[in-house]
Amino acid sequence: MLHIYRQVTGLRRVRPIVLAQKREYPERFPFEPVYVVGKPATHFLRRFWFRQVRDQPWQISRVELDGLTRILSRAEARLLHIYFGHIAVHLLPLIRAWPQPSLVSFHGADVLVDMDKPAYRRATEEMLKAVRRVLVRSESLRHALIDLGCDSGKIDILRAGIPLQEFPFRERKSPENGEWRAVQACRLIEKKGLPTTLRALARFGRTFPKATLTVAGEGPLLTKLQELARELKIEKQVSFRGLISQEELRKIFYASHLFLHPSETGRDGNQEGVPNSMLEAMATGLPVFATRHGGIPEAIKHGVSGVLVPERDDEELAFALLDAARDRDFLARLARAGAEAVQQDFDQQRQVRRLEDIYLETIR
Repeated sequence: MLHIYRQVTGLRRVRPIVLAQKREYPERFPFEPVYVVGKPATHFLRRFWFRQVRDQPWQISRVELDGLTRILSRAEARLLHIYFGHIAVHLLPLIRAWPQPSLVSFHGADVLVDMDKPAYRRATEEMLKAVRRVLVRSESLRHALIDLGCDSGKIDILRAGIPLQEFPFRERKSPENGEWRAVQACRLIEKKGLPTTLRALARFGRTFPKATLTVAGEGPLLTKLQELARELKIEKQVSFRGLISQEELRKIFYASHLFLHPSETGRDGNQEGVPNSMLEAMATGLPVFATRHGGIPEAIKHGVSGVLVPERDDEELAFALLDAARDRDFLARLARAGAEAVQQDFDQQRQVRRLEDIYLETIR
């Protein structure tokens, strides 16, 4: 994930190494050293045994534990940072066996998904007791972990960091001919609220029939979203671009007038922290229209640095877009205030320095 890559490569006061089960796209994410600890031959059997037979989250085997501890020992590692809470549950035997401190960072879905299952909740509680510190991306995630029984004194809020130099602010001009260009950039999964986006665009298009939407990203819902666009008779106004480079995404941002991100809570409890693409869009000067969901209200002040509507409410979202389209000064104010909010609270350099401080305090 790009936000993790940015964080790891931004470190200066500590020397990071990366351990992973596999490596993909090394040309897009150049970094060394990366130690790949592959899945053992019995992995799928163990996973089936834990999840289907025992209804418990699976944990690493003795062979995997020995392999990981050998790498950490050879590297003389002083601290283990585990990304995502459910991964830390899988690595609980390592957290307990390794003598150096461990910390875990939560990013959204890994806080609430499967917590209605007693065994999964119990394993997460055990993991939270075993790690030295816990990082979260938003205040909403901090409260969710406290509700799980995590010691509040262990928790630090570490915001997502955006490299502001890659997303400079640029003022937009509203289209004279009604050719509004909207964009949403995300994984095509339930919590991103893409059906709400499509339905709101259909409503918005009744007043501005030349309006278009670009969806940047890939995911399992692509076919269903394409079908919905056809049902709504807006398939010619919607472009599904798939996975694109950061350079291409920036071009789309600067060519657009509106950014949509109506996130919603998934049926499995999946929620957002603070979406990175939303912050990047705000930094460039795109007015953002999102929902009161997860950590989004911690980044956007409604009516000041963006517009927030209830989850799954395409009618309210369309009304908000129509009101804004008729008030160009309001859109300009949103754009400027949104960019200032990102500069103030989500600057990557500032957040990486804070992460380094946490690492060094934990090691000491």
